[in-house]
Amino acid sequence: MPRWPASRRNLTYAFFPGNQVSREVKSVFAAAFHRWSAVAPLTFTETEDYSNTDIRVGFFGGDHGDGDAFDGVSGTLAHALEPPSGRLHLDEAENWVLSGEIEVATAAVDLESVAVHEIGHLLGLGHSSDESAIMFPSIGPGTRKVELAQDDIDGLLQLYGSNPDFNGTSTPSVQGRDSSAARNLQERRWGVSFLLAVGFILLFE
Repeated sequence: MPRWPASRRNLTYAFFPGNQVSREVKSVFAAAFHRWSAVAPLTFTETEDYSNTDIRVGFFGGDHGDGDAFDGVSGTLAHALEPPSGRLHLDEAENWVLSGEIEVATAAVDLESVAVHEIGHLLGLGHSSDESAIMFPSIGPGTRKVELAQDDIDGLLQLYGSNPDFNGTSTPSVQGRDSSAARNLQERRWGVSFLLAVGFILLFE
């Protein structure tokens, strides 16, 4: 399984300078990173040095140079590459909302929910077949889903071991990170399909 080596567990991240990311957006990402570092012996520190950071986060549109073009609203939400690439790109065209705003626009996309999912990929996790998991490959529109499930925790502990301060109550178990259900979806990272019917869902990778 891909993972960050033992010599790189204190990771830095930076935002694409051209985005001029707000303090509120930075706070959302800080919270998303913390959800993972609370479980495993990893730290994430924001830096301004985009060229020399471990993880690069940016909002882009269309063809942005990585061979995986974004396709506008309701298309691909985001994509992230496994270690040690450290790239997390989000589609700037989406209707992103911050924590607490999701209920006012049910078709909007909760930024922290996407960030937590994509950070899981950055750490080496694939998709899970557990519907309660962050790494499950679908989510309802207007849904906020940011708490790690036991399946997410088990996968992370398998890769990195436990944070000494982690107070988990379940014994970690080995579970598949890339489920057959996930493989049966379209091979796009966090690819999104809107099913225009009552109770439509978002599918993503």
